[in-house]
Amino acid sequence: MTGTLINTGTVVAGSIVGILLKNVIPARLSNRVMQGMGLLTIIIGFSMVQEGQETIILLLSLVLGAAIGELLDLDAKLAWIGHTLENRFKGTEDRFTKGFVTTSLIFCVGPMAILGAIEDGLTGDYTILLTKAIMDGITSIAFASTLGIGVLFSALPVLIYQGGITLLASAVRSLLIPELVAELTAVGGALIIGLGFNILEIGKIKVANLLPALLVPLVLGKYFLA
Repeated sequence: MTGTLINTGTVVAGSIVGILLKNVIPARLSNRVMQGMGLLTIIIGFSMVQEGQETIILLLSLVLGAAIGELLDLDAKLAWIGHTLENRFKGTEDRFTKGFVTTSLIFCVGPMAILGAIEDGLTGDYTILLTKAIMDGITSIAFASTLGIGVLFSALPVLIYQGGITLLASAVRSLLIPELVAELTAVGGALIIGLGFNILEIGKIKVANLLPALLVPLVLGKYFLA
């Protein structure tokens, strides 16, 4: 859990710095930074998708994950959490929910979040998460300067999500073969691409409703990864 705790701390610290610099960073510069983040997110997503070797696993994961996510309506539930926190701190930031939801997904759905948490759980080596922590700290500065305090609260999903993966990896380490990790990364990449489109405001993809897709390879792996 060491890597996740460090990551949570950098998101909090970066968010505070971003909020304090809100009136210092020009809005035009912040918008350009947001667009750059969107493009980088899409590039990372495509690189992740290429890690997978079994297209059928990616296809079934997205289809089944979307069905489960829609039934549970995870997007609405995540938005509800943001709205609840926004009401608790009413008047703090008009874009609270967008900041919370967007950065929670950015910090949680990615190659380093998955692979780093798994490696931490399997070996105790948190090098990947330490690298991710530095990147997330920088990213949170940029987003918090534009979207405000909602970004700060995204540290909680980071703690729960990555910490949960680390604990799960410790419990089911025998299932996490390299081939399975590659397929998990590919599915995460597809979600990252969708998130990049949302950041660039190219359509509206309910990425949160696709999150169950990350669990599907764990079930399909034993059938397709002999």
